[in-house]
Amino acid sequence: MVVTDKASVYPRVLDELVPAAWHHVERYENNRIEADHVRLKHRLRPMRGLRIDGAAKVLIAGLAFMQNVRRGHYELGTEAVHPLRLAPALGELAQAV
Repeated sequence: MVVTDKASVYPRVLDELVPAAWHHVERYENNRIEADHVRLKHRLRPMRGLRIDGAAKVLIAGLAFMQNVRRGHYELGTEAVHPLRLAPALGELAQAV
């Protein structure tokens, strides 16, 4: 399943790349997906993109890790409330390493 907005180029490109995919088009349906990587967009905009593939991999992995820590996907900082979870989690991680 591929969720996109109503751009006219998507059906043609999806048919070429992934012919078996179901293309789900609905207004505002992809906002959850766009919001998921908004932190990455905010970080890349001042940097004017990345020039090295390795840098992209490191930056994306780091931001994904931090996002998962904030969401409580790891056993780090789970005793703290959601907005304040990051500092205790990083403290626990530093002690473990």
